[in-house]
Order: sequence, then structure tokens, then C-alpha cells
Amino acid sequence: MSERIRGGVKDPSLAAEGVLRIEWAAREMPVLRLIRDRFTQEKPLKGIRIAGCLHITTETANLALVLKDGGAQLTFCASNPLSTQDDVAAALVSEYSIPTYAIKGEDDSTYYSHIKSALEIKPHITLDDGADLVACIHKERTELLGNILGGTEETTTGVIRLKSMARENKLRYSIIAVNEAETKHLFDNRYGTGQSTIDGITRATNFLWAGKNVVVCGYGWCGRGVAMRARGMGAQVTVTEVNPVRALEAVMDGYRVMPMRDASQIGDIFVTVTGGINGIDKEHFTLMKDGAILANSGHFNVEINIKALEEMAVNKRQVRPYVEEYTLPKGKRLNLLGEGRLINLAAAEGHPASVMDMSFANQALCVEYLAKRGKPLSRGVYPVPREIDEEVGHLKLKSMGVAIDTHTEEQKRYLSSWESGT
Repeated sequence: MSERIRGGVKDPSLAAEGVLRIEWAAREMPVLRLIRDRFTQEKPLKGIRIAGCLHITTETANLALVLKDGGAQLTFCASNPLSTQDDVAAALVSEYSIPTYAIKGEDDSTYYSHIKSALEIKPHITLDDGADLVACIHKERTELLGNILGGTEETTTGVIRLKSMARENKLRYSIIAVNEAETKHLFDNRYGTGQSTIDGITRATNFLWAGKNVVVCGYGWCGRGVAMRARGMGAQVTVTEVNPVRALEAVMDGYRVMPMRDASQIGDIFVTVTGGINGIDKEHFTLMKDGAILANSGHFNVEINIKALEEMAVNKRQVRPYVEEYTLPKGKRLNLLGEGRLINLAAAEGHPASVMDMSFANQALCVEYLAKRGKPLSRGVYPVPREIDEEVGHLKLKSMGVAIDTHTEEQKRYLSSWESGT
């Protein structure tokens, strides 16, 4: 196998284990399987080159196989230095001949060099988790822009970045915000992030959740999911927010809501899911209890001010895998999990396959949508076409054996008319 196809992975000998886990995940991804069956027959992506900067997990591998069977030429790289599953990366390269550049724990230099390697394919379509691939194209590989039909973005953080680029008139091709699809954020963000975040923190710490004071920073769909699952485990949950409507919703959902300064003093476990920067900052560290746990489930490791924590600490040591203990001047210890990176993938396996089934079904169908157009949309960030969102919902219900009603012609006429009243 050539160097180009071999890509950059930790250990090719892990491939057999990766195949087994990819196949196991596929059992819980029936919607993607239905799409794969159709793509295999129709080849809607024939001649399309795709570069994907995604979390290299078993679920992502199944998306890759759908796109490949649809006729696409692929290359993948990691979207986070700690989220790669090395056996999956090895399998993609060795067993499925998909060039993949991803190593769990890679340093920043390797991470960005892998993104550049993935772009050597000169993509027609980009797939992104966090918009680092898009940013690299706009900053360093602008010569690629002429061939690009469009891209997709699957994270809240990435959509925020891309909308910022669009507002400043710097986004030079169209992106479909897969994260905005109802069949994505209502399920992946809420149920997926909720369960996998609790799983990651539990694996890293082996703590009992029951009776703990848990502070959830941010009450978007991810925050809702974390708060719901923590409460389900018996924790006392406090929410911090800057958005008054979300804060009000958290109150009415039965959670305590208060400023982070106050929450800092009562929390045993802190989880950031804001999509922003320094949700937990220096002033909060000084108020925390001895032994407090700090975890992030947002895409980038900026939600906890790690630099300030490093500067404050007089000692730092690793006390468990994925747990770094920082000792402050008066002896107080704070424990940072997974280097402040998304804990559900750093210390666990990420979202369950059954919820990623819908997210990646949206990805696959949006890629097909971009490819079939044959020409780019106008520059900007676009929602997932409604018909794609609804198709994913219908396919998921079908796979679960759930039937629903449809409108009668009379009902359709009533809903489309203004004339009927009391």
C-alpha cells in the first residue's frame, strides 16, 4: 500500500479490531444502512472528491463507507486531537482504503498537518466538525476554492464560527449547517451529548453521581441533555446561562439557576457546554471546593480557562488517565478532565451509534444534495433542506417499527386556507 493511501495513523495492526467495532456500530445505524443501499445502486457521488475533518469514530467510519459506496473519493482527518479511535483510523486505511490522518493524542502541529494532508485531495465538498477544515482552506489553501461545490458543518461551535465568517463577508463558499436540522440537534445534541458526557466523566473518575452538586454551564440542546442525564443519575443540578430565555427554561424545567460566581462555591462537578470561551475563569477557580471536577463537552478546549489554571497552580500531576490534578497555593486541588477537551470522546466513545445514525444520515443526504446541484449555492450558511430533515425522521421511525398519521386532503385544504374560521 502506498504512503499516500496509508495516511497517518498510530498502528495499522489495530485494523482488525476496528473493523469489528465499525460493524458493531452499524447494527445501530439502520437509516444510514438504507441510504447506503440506495447509494450503492445509484452512485450519486461518482466523481466527487470529499475531504472530511470529523471525529474518527466507529460511527464516522460508517458514514465514510456510505459516501464511498456512493462513488465518492474520500480522505479524512481528525477534528479534535483527543477524539480519534486509533483502531477505527487503522481500519479505514488498511481495510477500506480510505486515506485517514488521525492519531489519538496528536499534538497541535500534527493535528494541523493532518488537516493539510486531507486537503491534498482538492475536494469538491468538505465535511467539518468545528470548521477547522474550512478555516484552513480560507487562510492557507485559497486556490482550492474554485472547485468547491459546498460543505457541511455538524457542530454548534462550527456553525457559530461560519456564521461569523459570513457576517464579515469572508466565507467564500456555501455551508449546510447540519447541526441545525431537527433530526440532529434535538437528538444528537440532547440525548447523545447527555449520555456520552456522563459516560466520559464516569469512566475518567469512577465517581457516584447520586447526591453530587453538578453545575452545567450553558443550557442549549447539549446543556439540556447533560442536565437531564445528571439529574437522572441522582445529582443536584445547577445551570448557569447568559441567555435569559434559556435560563428561564432551565428554571421551569426544575433546575436551580444562578451566576457562575455563586455556582462555583457549591459545585462538585462542573461541565461546560457553552460553545464560547472561558465559561469557567480564574475568579471561579478561587471559589471552588477542594477536589472539584472540571470537564468540558464543547467542541474546543477553550471553555475552561486552562491557561489561568496553569498559572495559578503550584503543582500539577496526573492522578488517573484523563485526570490532571492542579494544586493551588493554599493546598486546594482542582481536577481537570481530558485536558479540557470534549470529555465524551477523550475518555469515552462519544455518542451512541443509534443517535449518530440520524446525524450522519443528514450528512450523507446533504452531500448528495450538493453533488446533484452541480454548481455552488451562493455563499453563506444554509439550513438543511426541510425535505431531507423529514426524510431522516421518516426513515428512523420506519426502522423502529413506528407508524404515524398523515393529513387527509380535507386537513391539507384547511391548513392551507385562510377562509375557514369560527
